[in-house]
Formats: sequence, C-alpha cells, structure tokens
Amino acid sequence: LAFDLFLFTGQRIGDVARMKRSDIRDNAIRVVQEKTGAELWVPIHPQLDASLAALPSSGLALLQRQTGQPYTKGGLDNWFRRKREAAGISPGLSPHGLRKAAGRRLAEAGATAHEIMAILGHRSLREVQRYTSDADQRRNAIAAMKKFVGTEVERKVSSTTK
Repeated sequence: LAFDLFLFTGQRIGDVARMKRSDIRDNAIRVVQEKTGAELWVPIHPQLDASLAALPSSGLALLQRQTGQPYTKGGLDNWFRRKREAAGISPGLSPHGLRKAAGRRLAEAGATAHEIMAILGHRSLREVQRYTSDADQRRNAIAAMKKFVGTEVERKVSSTTK
C-alpha cells in the first residue's frame, strides 16, 4: 500500500504518512500538502484502489505501525528503507524517487504539464519539467521518428509517381 500511495498519488513522504481514511471520497484522495499548503484532489488509480480494498478496516491512518499508530514522516522513511534493503533493492529507490516516477509516468501517458501539476501539486511549469524531462525526451523522440518514417514513405511514393 505504501508503494502504491507514493507511486499513484505522487505525494511527498510527509503527505503520504498523514493520509487518513476520511481523506478518501468520490474515488479520490484529498491531500493538503505539508510543504506548500496546496489542497489537491487526486483521483484513485485502479491499482491503488485494489491496494486500498485489501487494507484492514481498523484505524484512522492509511499506513499504520503494528501498534495501530500512524507513521511519522521519519518513521515511514525508516520503514521504507528497511523494506527496500530486505528486498535487496538498490538504495536509489526512495519515496521521493517514486514521486518523480509518478510524474514521469504521467508524462509518458500523455498528461499535459498542467495535468501533472494538478496531481503532484507543483506550482511552476519549471518544476514539472524537471520531473518529466526523461519522459518528454522519450515521447518526443518516438513522435519525431514517426514523423521521420512518414516522410520516408512520402518520399518513396512521390519518387514512383514522377
């Protein structure tokens, strides 16, 4: 669930740690970002919906310690690190990396910069560009190659009709 909350909401670790059941309404999660104060309404991705459906029905917080207490930002970061290490995953995987991955995946899916801002809560296009530059390069390269291939086809057709 923690992984899916990071990846499919694109929120910062402190915001994910503070998410409660009461924040979920109308197939979306309401987030008031700790860093910016921005109030967001983030639609729930189907994979996150499946993870939420498997959540035990007790407690207020979405992510809880075994004691039932909600995680703090630092506690969730430590928990994530321990799980990553136990799984043998590179230290490069972090909650913030999953936030960046959410932005990249939104861009790869064709979301506009303003749509990505609406999910991640960024206030500037510059910040979105920083998060999505790799996805933009790939998407733009594919689009460019399709155009290039199209001109090759046009060239062949026009050379045979002369």
